[in-house]
Amino acid sequence: MKPSAATQRLGRNHGRYLGEAIDIHQVLRETIESGVEQGWRQESILDTESYSLLALHRSSTAAHRRIYISSGIHGDEPAGPLAMRQLVKENFWPELADIWLCPCLNPTGFPLNQRENSAGLDLNRQYLLPEAEEIRAHVRWLGKQPSFDVTICLHEDWESNGFYVYELNPENRLSHSEEIVRRVSEVCPIDMSPMIEGREAHGGIVRPSADPRSRPQWPEAFYLLTHKTRLSYTMEAPSDFPLGIRVAALVAGVRATLSEHGEIRE
Repeated sequence: MKPSAATQRLGRNHGRYLGEAIDIHQVLRETIESGVEQGWRQESILDTESYSLLALHRSSTAAHRRIYISSGIHGDEPAGPLAMRQLVKENFWPELADIWLCPCLNPTGFPLNQRENSAGLDLNRQYLLPEAEEIRAHVRWLGKQPSFDVTICLHEDWESNGFYVYELNPENRLSHSEEIVRRVSEVCPIDMSPMIEGREAHGGIVRPSADPRSRPQWPEAFYLLTHKTRLSYTMEAPSDFPLGIRVAALVAGVRATLSEHGEIRE
């Protein structure tokens, strides 16, 4: 993608994310309402006096694939929930797939525009020995679901020079990372750094160790890889770029993955 004024770093982030915040309650309300209108089933993961964790499930009578997508585990990464809202509203999904969506796993972090939840816990480091009620509930809910053919976690990186994707694929199954990067490159710059977050990268693709012992604090993707899937992608949009570009990048990455799992229909 050729650089333009719309695809240049904004220079807002210094030491942490300092960009736009979103009204997460409105975004979630619109996502859930759109899903229910289109026939998705709303599921409760956790319901408290101050917030709720919700999921959407779309069933196919002849499903050949099971796909899981989550976003919003960090409250300073607004592009994920916005991308999820757009995907649900547009309603283009593989015809022969069961799909589970978790639109926001950290609803208390977004009003504070901070990575952690309101108790100061990084929820994406909670999946080995969970303390946070959000993650304990999420793990219980995941335990009731079947295994997934692929899982997708939507994120942002406030330091990144462009989009990149983590692939966890210990059985060397057919990889979609190259296609994900190709499709995203049409709407967003790719981080071509040889090292990203201390890990070797190639053309915006990071394939870290899939050994659970390599991470003393598990992110969601490691829990999913250990218990629910053997193929996981974590997509990272560059959060020092315009919000619309970041949303477009995540939507394009999800669409690229979905297109590899069946014919897309409304």
